[in-house]
Amino acid sequence: MDTRRIGSLTVSAVGLGCNNFGWHIDEAASREVVAAALDAGVTHFDTAEVYGEGQSEEILGRALGARRDDVTIATKFGHGKNARPADVRRAIEGSLRRLGTDRVDLYYLHKPDPDTPIADTLGALDDLVREGKVREVACSNLSPEQLREADAAATGARFAALQNEYSLLHRDPEGDGGTLAACRELGVAFVPYFPLKSGLLTGKYRRGDEAPEGSRLGGVEGSRFAKMGDSLLTADNLEAVERLVAVAEDRGHTILDLAFAYLLAHEPVASVIAGATKPSQVRANVDAAGWALSPADLDAVDEALQVA
Repeated sequence: MDTRRIGSLTVSAVGLGCNNFGWHIDEAASREVVAAALDAGVTHFDTAEVYGEGQSEEILGRALGARRDDVTIATKFGHGKNARPADVRRAIEGSLRRLGTDRVDLYYLHKPDPDTPIADTLGALDDLVREGKVREVACSNLSPEQLREADAAATGARFAALQNEYSLLHRDPEGDGGTLAACRELGVAFVPYFPLKSGLLTGKYRRGDEAPEGSRLGGVEGSRFAKMGDSLLTADNLEAVERLVAVAEDRGHTILDLAFAYLLAHEPVASVIAGATKPSQVRANVDAAGWALSPADLDAVDEALQVA
């Protein structure tokens, strides 16, 4: 698999999001997913202290086992208003214990904390880098302005990556004022999350068809995912999916292939992370990264999405 850089780290172009571990799938199924990822050349594993209430980190650490030194582990802290230096210290010790490792390769501030100056958080993170407990620091869910503020405030460790939502159906990071431009300006890698828009870009949800039984967006009435389905399975989104399917199939590919290839065609995207509940999903995600889009392909996407 193609590899790219995040600061001093080398990561696979497709990473594995471990948000399903300990929540949607149990440890046995999670181990199968991790094994499939390793076999397919995935070296970038992304988790967080809040995923599965800590179980995701525990399961990932056990599943990697002796392969730990072969991979990049990314995890996150500060999902709530808890990015004070003391919070950072407590969080890293908990993650290291659950992961069963002596360092985190890529450590993310999960969300900005409006009650804590970013310089204070960065100072605490710099201490962790100096101690060898963290190799690179990163951030998630920051605006371009917040990213620039953080870069200006840094006196030691700087954010090497930004992880924000980005997909064919969520292209807010693009454009002169978007986060991609800010990342290019500051030399920060971009890591998209929700690249498949919660499954909408897998091709399983099509115009005029009922959501497949057992699928996430099909959901159970009243569940969180059923509500998500209501917001995503709209007429406009499903029409866009049909147009994107046509673009992909005209080129001998699937819409899932297009979803990954499109993101990887945009600098400075370093690694596209997607969750998986089955080994087959991991293999499909990895295969998708083999398609390098041409300028004509990108123009066809813009036309399909009716972008002038």
